[in-house]
Amino acid sequence: MTTLASLRELTRAALTKRQDDVIGLSHSLHAEPELAYEEHRSARKVADLLEGSGFAVERGVCDLPTAFTATAGTGDLVIGVCVEYDALPGIGHACGHNVNAAAAVSAGLALAPVADELGITVKLIGTPAEESGGGKVDLLRGGAFDDVAAAMMVHAAPSDSIGMSSLAISSLRVAYTGRPAHAAAMPHRGINAADALMIAQVAIAAYRQQMAPGAVVSGIVTSAGEAANVIPAHAGAEYDCRARTAEELVELQARVRACFEAGALATGAELALEGLGHDYADLRQDLAMSRRYQAAAEALGRTVLQQDPTILGGSTDMGNVSHVMPAIHPMIGYDCGDTIMHNPEFTRFGTSAQADRALLDGGLAMAWTAADLALDPEHRTALLSRLSARSKAEMTPAAR
Repeated sequence: MTTLASLRELTRAALTKRQDDVIGLSHSLHAEPELAYEEHRSARKVADLLEGSGFAVERGVCDLPTAFTATAGTGDLVIGVCVEYDALPGIGHACGHNVNAAAAVSAGLALAPVADELGITVKLIGTPAEESGGGKVDLLRGGAFDDVAAAMMVHAAPSDSIGMSSLAISSLRVAYTGRPAHAAAMPHRGINAADALMIAQVAIAAYRQQMAPGAVVSGIVTSAGEAANVIPAHAGAEYDCRARTAEELVELQARVRACFEAGALATGAELALEGLGHDYADLRQDLAMSRRYQAAAEALGRTVLQQDPTILGGSTDMGNVSHVMPAIHPMIGYDCGDTIMHNPEFTRFGTSAQADRALLDGGLAMAWTAADLALDPEHRTALLSRLSARSKAEMTPAAR
């Protein structure tokens, strides 16, 4: 009789045989960081390793050159494992996506030999552009997740945790166009684009008192004129709007856009607003899957903090996936000194012995979670029922 205990040992043995390969993958990705939608080497490295391990690999899925799928097994229950590998401008893998990717590959390599015994298909989905753009939203829209009943990934962090949510986010590029004029001789002939942006910023500052709890609006000025004696004809900015939920984000977006429109109205400047990438929905981690993952990680000797779902982290396009299907996004920890993700210092810890241990433990914990789900008849049936009832319209939440 197949038991969870026996499958844990089989998956552990399978991963142990390949641990040098996945650690090598992590270090190779770390050494050659690539930005969103430009991860050509990174995607190729991951896909090549999986293809060489017997996975059926399809590259360039959903018209994304740096996306792929890799499947093993023939079961009706498809477990999706998301593979992130994009880096940050100027600071490389300061979010630890080399660890994320190698952990996902570890889960796949551990599960592949027992997939048919479990009655599952393990599907690794190469998801570009998490840091900016939203590759998972592209893949949701393109159908890469259509057969996936449950999805998971782990993310590098200073400590292990599960359960927390993330903020929904929308990013905007703002451009005002006015009319130049000499600032002393003929200022009345000009239309000051920088003033339009200033008015918008003041309006946003005033609006903060009425923002819903948890809402955050942040931005930078990208241009505001070139000479003090010339009325600025152009001004630009980039802004992020974040809210606790995708629903609250809609209201926040509307009000912030109105603030930018107020600047144009007051000065006579023309306004152009452009969305930057896809909107990200808030993360909703599945409780039953979270408990299984926590038990698996703790069986490996890790201490996993169960976070309150009202605790909000940053923003991730895994949130969009979690609105469509049961999903988890636990954090897998290793010593990072006094730093955190998106800090240049975080990068150098990504190839440490602790980071290597974390990616192996994270991969094995995901494999054990998938096995636990597959062996539970009630949960398995519920996942398949939810999958069959899912409509195409559900595949693009908060992705306006």
